[in-house]
Amino acid sequence: MYLIDTNIFLEILLEQEKSRECESLLSKIPDGKILFYVGSFTIHSIEVIMTRNKKLNELTEFLMDIIKSKIVRLETSITEDLSVLKVMKEIKLDFDDAMQCYLCTKFNLNIVSYDKHFDKTKIKRAEPSEILFL
Repeated sequence: MYLIDTNIFLEILLEQEKSRECESLLSKIPDGKILFYVGSFTIHSIEVIMTRNKKLNELTEFLMDIIKSKIVRLETSITEDLSVLKVMKEIKLDFDDAMQCYLCTKFNLNIVSYDKHFDKTKIKRAEPSEILFL
C-alpha cells in the first residue's frame, strides 16, 4: 500500500523529466492489485500550483481522473494537522513532507516519491519505476 506524493502528479501535470515513468505507474492503478492513497493536502497543493500556472483545463482533467480512479483519498482533521506540526519539528521536515509522513505512519503506508527527504525517516520510499505489480 502506497501514498502517492505530490511530486508524482506534478511530474505529469507540469510535463517534467520523469512524467512518462509517473504516467506508467498511474496507468497500472486501475488493476487494483496494490492499493494507492493520496492525501487531501496533496490535492489542494496541486490545485494551488496548477491555478498559479494558469493550467485550469489540466487541473480539471486531473481532478476528474482522481474521481474516476481507484486511488483512495485521505482527509485530515485540524487535530491531526496539529500532530503534523509535531512530526515536522521532530523529523525536521517542511509541512507537506511531514503531512506525508504522518499519513504513512497513521495508515501504515509506504510512499511513492522522488523526494529523498523521506529517506531520513522510518517511511519506506519507492520511486515509480520500483513499484512491482505482480
